[in-house]
Amino acid sequence: MTTSTTPRLGQALPAVHRGQLMRVARQVSFPAGTRLFEEGGHADRFWIVRTGTVALDLRVPGRRAAVVEHLGFGELVGWSWLFEPYVWQLGAEAVTPLRAHECDAAVVRELCVQDQELGRELGLWVGKVLAHRLQAARVRLLDLYAPYGSGFT
Repeated sequence: MTTSTTPRLGQALPAVHRGQLMRVARQVSFPAGTRLFEEGGHADRFWIVRTGTVALDLRVPGRRAAVVEHLGFGELVGWSWLFEPYVWQLGAEAVTPLRAHECDAAVVRELCVQDQELGRELGLWVGKVLAHRLQAARVRLLDLYAPYGSGFT
């Protein structure tokens, strides 16, 4: 499921705050098939996609993981780093070769303490991302598990 309504960095943060974030980011690359993180693991970083596609997935007992959303250019990969106890709520895998900006969560959280306006803007962006991801997961799970003929398949 690919959507175009996910709040992207360029639309979500004012230029000054994007600049602050990019100054602490490093560029990384991953081959297709690389697991960025596993559901339940320690969330100590996040990524902003430059090129490529990432699949977010959710463990389903007795089945393989369900992909709930695909992410692309400008989208945030990972939000669990912002909220204690800093544990990934989903898993993520590079579907295609991926180039991204990677940020150390502790460094960004400290920046947010130092600049409360940045913290507010970043928190609003992550909140919008969370709302979007929750809706995407809901729709995907209805696609997978709604009874045939219920109007959800």
